[in-house]
Formats: sequence, C-alpha cells, structure tokens
Amino acid sequence: MMPQAPKAGNLVVIGAGMASGRMLEHLFETAPDAWNVTLFNAEPRGNYNRLMLSPVLSGEKTYEQIVTHDAGWYAAHGVDCRFGEAVVKIDRANRVVYSNQGGAPYDKLVIATGSAPFIIPVPGKDLKGVVTYRDLEDTNAMIAAARPGATAVVIGGGLLGLEAAAGMAARGASVTVIHLMGHLMERQLDPSAGYLLQKDLERRGITVHCHGATKAILGKTHVEAVLLEDGTVYPADLVCMAVGIRPETRIATDAHLEVERGILVNDRMQTSDPAIFALGECVQFENQLFGLVAPLYDQAKVLAATLAGQVAAFRPVQTATRLKVTGVELFSAGDFAEGPGREDIVFRDPGRGVYKRLVIEGDRLLGAVMYGDTADGAWFFSQIKDGTDISGHRDTLIFGPAFQGGSQADPLAAVAALPPEAEICGCNGVCKGKIIAAIQDGAVTLDAVRAQTKASSSCGTCTGLVEQVMALTLGEGFRTNANPPVCQCTQHSHDDVRRLIRAGGLKSIPAVMQELGWKTAGGCATCRPALNYYLLADWPLEYRDDRQSRFVNERNHANIQKDGTYSVVPRMWGGVTTPAELRAIADAADRYNVPMVKVTGGQRIDLLGVKKEDLPAIWADLNAAGMVSGHAYSKGLRTVKTCVGSEFCRFGTQDSTGLGIKLEKLLWGSWTPAKVKLGVSGCPRNCAEATCKDIGVVCVDSGFEISVAGAAGMEVKQTEPLCKVATETEAMEVIAAFIQLYRENARYLHRIYKWVAKVGLDWVRAQMADPANRKALYDRFLVSQQVYQSDPWAEHAAADQRGKWAALADLTLEAAE
Repeated sequence: MMPQAPKAGNLVVIGAGMASGRMLEHLFETAPDAWNVTLFNAEPRGNYNRLMLSPVLSGEKTYEQIVTHDAGWYAAHGVDCRFGEAVVKIDRANRVVYSNQGGAPYDKLVIATGSAPFIIPVPGKDLKGVVTYRDLEDTNAMIAAARPGATAVVIGGGLLGLEAAAGMAARGASVTVIHLMGHLMERQLDPSAGYLLQKDLERRGITVHCHGATKAILGKTHVEAVLLEDGTVYPADLVCMAVGIRPETRIATDAHLEVERGILVNDRMQTSDPAIFALGECVQFENQLFGLVAPLYDQAKVLAATLAGQVAAFRPVQTATRLKVTGVELFSAGDFAEGPGREDIVFRDPGRGVYKRLVIEGDRLLGAVMYGDTADGAWFFSQIKDGTDISGHRDTLIFGPAFQGGSQADPLAAVAALPPEAEICGCNGVCKGKIIAAIQDGAVTLDAVRAQTKASSSCGTCTGLVEQVMALTLGEGFRTNANPPVCQCTQHSHDDVRRLIRAGGLKSIPAVMQELGWKTAGGCATCRPALNYYLLADWPLEYRDDRQSRFVNERNHANIQKDGTYSVVPRMWGGVTTPAELRAIADAADRYNVPMVKVTGGQRIDLLGVKKEDLPAIWADLNAAGMVSGHAYSKGLRTVKTCVGSEFCRFGTQDSTGLGIKLEKLLWGSWTPAKVKLGVSGCPRNCAEATCKDIGVVCVDSGFEISVAGAAGMEVKQTEPLCKVATETEAMEVIAAFIQLYRENARYLHRIYKWVAKVGLDWVRAQMADPANRKALYDRFLVSQQVYQSDPWAEHAAADQRGKWAALADLTLEAAE
C-alpha cells in the first residue's frame, strides 16, 4: 500500500455559501487529501442554492430541493462542520479563528462571509415584522406572514425585491412594491422594459409605486404600515427591505486586513495577510465588487487551484444578466445607456409582450435589453463581447441569428449559429463547446450534462439553451427534459412507467419496482405516490390503495398548516348548505376550539387550526350531521362552484346549482393526477368563474357549453372550448368521460391545463367526439367510483375507535409538491 501524502495543514473556511461551496468542490476534485477542512457558518446549515430561495418562497420548491451539499457530502469529504457558529474573531498572530463556541487553528484561512442587506435608516426599521431577504430564515418569515388576506410591502424594485413580492403574492398576500427610482430594475432594464415589467406585475395583482421614498415604518411593537415622503400610507403586516447589499467585511476589518468597500484581494484571491484568502460578495478586486454568481464561481476555481499549489489568476469578464421574475423572461448585457454617437434598434410586439432594444455605436453592438423573448440572448451577448462587426447584418440584427441572410432558418438555427466559445450558462461560465464535449463524452441526458459541466445547475434560466445544444448534437437521439425520469430511483419517465404497468400487467408497487429495475429498494417520496396513483387508475378492481405511499395531507385527510395543526373542510354540494349543517360546523368549532372559521373561494367553510389528535372526533361529529370530507387535501375533485342559476336569478338560463350538485355527487372521491376544480355558471355572465377552472360549464338557452384546461393559480389561463351539449345527462357523461381520459393519460401531479398542452386539445376533442369511446370512458369511470367513492373521514373515525388511528396518522412522507 502506498503511504498517503501528508496534508498541507488546517484549512478553515468562514461561510458556507455558494462561493465557498464551489471552491471546496474544485479543491476536493483537484487535491482531495490536501487539507483538513473546518467550515464555519452562522446559519445552522450548510450550502444551499440561494438563487432558488424565490421558488421556496412561492411554494414551487422546498428547502430540501435546493440543498447543494448535504450532511453526507460533507462527511464523505471529511469536513468538520461548525454550523450555527458565528465567527467573532480572527487571531492572526496565533492563526486561530474563534467562534461563539470555541476556536479552530488554521494554516490557511478563507473568508467567504458574503454580503449584508442594507437597512434604510428610517423610524420603525427595528419593528417586529420588518425583514430582509438574504437567507432561509428571511424566507420562512415571509412564508409565515404571507397568508391569504395579509398585506405586505416590499421596499426595493430590484430583482430581489420583485422575487420577494411575487413569492408572497403567490401565497395569497396583497403585496405593494415601493421603488425609489422611476422604473423597476433600473440597473438591468431601460425605462421601456421596466414599464412592461411593471404592467405585467400589476396584472398579477401586485401594486407598484415608483418614485417612492420611504419616510417611516409605522407601528407600536409590530409593523402596521409604511409612510412615504409624499404622504401615501400602505398598510402592512410585513415589510421586506430589499434595497441593496453591502460586502460583509466586519470580521476582516476587526482583524486589520486591508478593507475598502470590500476585502482587498489580489488575482490569487489573497488578502493583505498571505495566509488569509477571501472570495465572493465580500471581496474587492481592482475597484470592483461582485454580486452575480458567475464571477464568484470564477473566483472559487482560482482559489481552489491556489490552495492546491497550482498557478491561477482571477480575471473578471463581462457578464450578461438573464433573469426571471414571476415567469417573465428578462435579459440585459453590455452598456445600454444613451450617449452621443449611439443609435437604438427597437422591436416591440405588444400583443405578445415582447420588447427588444439594441444599442449600437458605429459597426459594433454595445448593449442589449430583451423582455418577454430572450432566446437569442446568448448570441447577442457573443456579438457584444467579441466586438463583432455588424455592418453586414445590421438590417436583420434585431431578429437574431435565425434570420441572418434574410430568411428564417429552422428553430435551432440560433444555437447552431453560436461559436463553440459562446457562453451558454452565465452563472457557471460554461460555453457551447464544453457542453458539446461533455455530450460526446457520454453525457446524453440533461442531468448528466449538469453533473459534468454544471450548466443550468444554478438559476436554471439557461436550461432551454442547454437542451437546444443537446438536440443539435444528439439529433434524434436527444431525449428532451420534457420527459425526464420519475425520480433518481429509475431511468424511466412517467410515460414509460404508465405504459409498462399496462403492458406488463404489473399490479403492485413491489412488482413495478422489481420488473422495471428500480435502483432504490422501496422507492422514495417522489416515486411512491406516483406509482400508487398509476396503479389505482389502471387496475381499480384489483389494486388496493397503499396509504403509506400518499402525501401527508392525503393520509391524514386534512391539510397540515405551518404550525402543525390541520384544516378541516366538510363538503358542501355545489356550494349549498343548510341551517343544520351550519349549526354542526359552529358546534364543532366551539367544541374543538377552532381558531378560525373561514369561507373559502370554493364556496365552502374551512375550520383552520384543528389539532391532530382532534381530527377523528371532529370528523365523527361532522359525519353525524350528514357531512362528508370535502377532499380539500386530495389529488381529486375539490369543489364544484355554482351560481344560483335559473331558480332564483333573472338572468339564469339553466339550473346551474342543480347541475353543479349532480356533478359533485357523481365525481367526488375520484382520485386524479392532480386537484380538479369545476365551475357551473347559469348564464354567460359567468358568476361562478367557470372559464378559469379545470372544467367549466356555462349554461345557455340551448344547453351547456363545456370548456376545459383553465387555471387561476401560479398561472392564469382561460378555458378552451371542448363541446356543447343539449342536456344535463349529456353534460355529466362528457365531464366524467373527460376526467377518466385525464386519469388514464396524464402524468402524476400535472394539472389538466398542463396535460392538455402536452397531448393537444385536438386529440382530446377527437377522443370525446367518438360516442363509443366516450361511453367506454364514462363506464370505466363509474367502475372506479364504485370502488373508491367513500368517505375517508368515516373510515378513519371508526379506525380510531379501534385504536388504529396512530398507525394510520403518524406515517411520515414528505411531499414534493
């Protein structure tokens, strides 16, 4: 056995953020046994992708999904993790770092303390409810405050502030953005693009106040409102300050290192002390500070090489900014300020919400601003960075590379036109040639390309470009990320699994995992719920629901809340109730000390704050009053919203309430890939908002107009016409058959609008237009309902009486929703 080389000594790192995390990755790849590494972090956790905090805030991702380095990674590389320990002192003479819990000696020290949010020095800044937006604690504070009906004010209309606003608005809060400048994101966007962004946000319900100077934050102990200099007052349950950041240099200043705006470093990332290095947002190099992730990752690579005894030098390069705010694509690069001798080329398409502006001086492209359509951003950036002579294609420049030569090429022409050195992933500095090399080396899936190159692994906005490079390189062998594996337990996609379950007659989860070669014994929290659903849908008479493979809300038959209590929603058929039901709800609220009784948007009553141990008893009381579960927690039918229709309304053309009740009694309890909401409006005035539901019915004099694939959540989408029928019986058959078609073909967790977009509405209409096929779908739906249409509250209340509640309710399965 070869003797191990002695380690160079103790390496101490202060700060477990993205920059130091990338540095450790490079160091362990280059010199895995060079150093004994100790990692301090003031947060009680390790490295996670801070760029993805916005999806966590909006509910699109969980914290677990954005963790970059978990405990296993640190253990595998022998890192001594000192998380939750804030470093308070650096003893340079004795080379010891001291935290609030002890010291650690170092031979080399890395400071990666990042930046600190700037707090506007106004009265009220220290009130409870005033937060910044820098870490997971800030995010969790906003999640806790951003409940439906709450009001929030975000001070700052830059990228971070807008992401905070969008995330809280997505959770139901009423949000106002106050911005000091004349238009949003003025550092990245020109006034025209900023205006378009403002109008888009306002259409999403976010109030924007530009030229707004904050005078004070009002409140006694907790924030209540924000007062502006012009006298405007905005009520606020929470205030998020997102007005900028400053390098966090306190620990370096106290240690008497050279500090100006940031910690001064040379091109090897070395400070004024040869034994101490720094990187990230806390450093200053050649009078520059750095906030974008791409240069921070360049610094990480240089410092890792330095610590490994190699020669490397940091050279800042021009970067483009590709941003995504609340689903809007934004891109800016270069210098887009006005100036003498400069000209603009502007393209506007108000109907599509597209705006592009190019700034030209002579025969060179200086800057580009793009809003709504950023597909050509990498090509424009390449033209800017390389100083390309544009005189030969100036007339078609604004239309991008696909139009050079006067005609449009194929859809991949823009990427095909990029040279190998063109940057595809700005965050990680990955060029087209590196991606192609990885593909030629065997990386034929997006995950494999990410693993080898790190392209699209940070903010994710370049994923489409990476996939286009893959499509060009692999041709017909490219498997788009639109059909990825179910999870890391298998290489099979959702579509593959559904097909193989049917073809192989697989009728249990163990059978699926055995026959399809599952990598992880027993599966995981992502694949087990999906498999359970597919088996339920395909074999309703033979497969029995595996409750351990359901998400926690479905197992407990109530929605878990942030404090661990539950929300209980009894069903009200078509939104209709009775005095007896209302008395039963009131009695239950009193008996179990329910903190809030709320009328929902789905025309029902929600009992919020029920303790877990009280669930069986409150179910039993509601059952005794004739009420059943509203399935507000399920991947299934939620509500059928109705207006009063012809029975009471002078405009009503049909009995919309009666049809809504019949539909709900037909459809309730049916498991579906995702939640399903219906609306039945008694006339085209559409009081039941039928045209933004998964399925909508609008009653007209001649019958019923049925439309599908609407949305009114994270995405807003109007329904599309499916068909028109003359009778209630036909309407019920069409809707049940459509739901069965959705059940048998959609990917698990895909709402109807996503499924219809995938398969095409023409295909759906063709399936429904065939009377025999429609009848067969309807019959299969009824068979499934005979098996599964039952009240889970009644079943589990009885189970509790037999002492089985604990076994059913205490199972834990984290939801990846």
